[in-house]
Amino acid sequence: MNKPNFPSRIFLVGPMGAGKTTIGLKLAENMHKTFIDSDHEIEQNTGATIPLIFDLEGEQGFRERETRVLSDLTQKNHIVLATGGGAVIKEENRKMLMQRGFVIYLQAPLDQLLERTAKDRNRPLLQTENPRKTLSDLLEKRELFYKEVADLIFETGKKPIRDIVSEITKMLENTPNKASA
Repeated sequence: MNKPNFPSRIFLVGPMGAGKTTIGLKLAENMHKTFIDSDHEIEQNTGATIPLIFDLEGEQGFRERETRVLSDLTQKNHIVLATGGGAVIKEENRKMLMQRGFVIYLQAPLDQLLERTAKDRNRPLLQTENPRKTLSDLLEKRELFYKEVADLIFETGKKPIRDIVSEITKMLENTPNKASA
């Protein structure tokens, strides 16, 4: 039996709470790749949490840091990269993602996203009076960008993680490599 030929670089995009980190970890393990979370890398590089970066530099400062980190990470091979929910806002980031790897847009219904992010204080954009409206507005603004960069759109729904990872793995088997490794 032939060994599956997976894309060298797999990038996960989607809103906060879609499962990029959780699914990404298992997907990387399943495909024998290195898992990287861009938000974690930003925190490692700065020695500060995402909420603190937002407090000190605002969203624009954070987005500039995010672009620098993505520029480096999207050139690494044999990875599954979970991006931040807003990584697709900047055109420069969208181009990097589309040109350098296979992009999977993880979708989930608004109620599920709210449920998954409700107790997470590490999401500065959701620390508002009305997280539902905030998340709904963010989705509305970003949906076209997620779809623009996506090679594959996958609805996570309420499926178990192992089923999601298995389905995505099957879809990716023998997918041509877009990025030159």
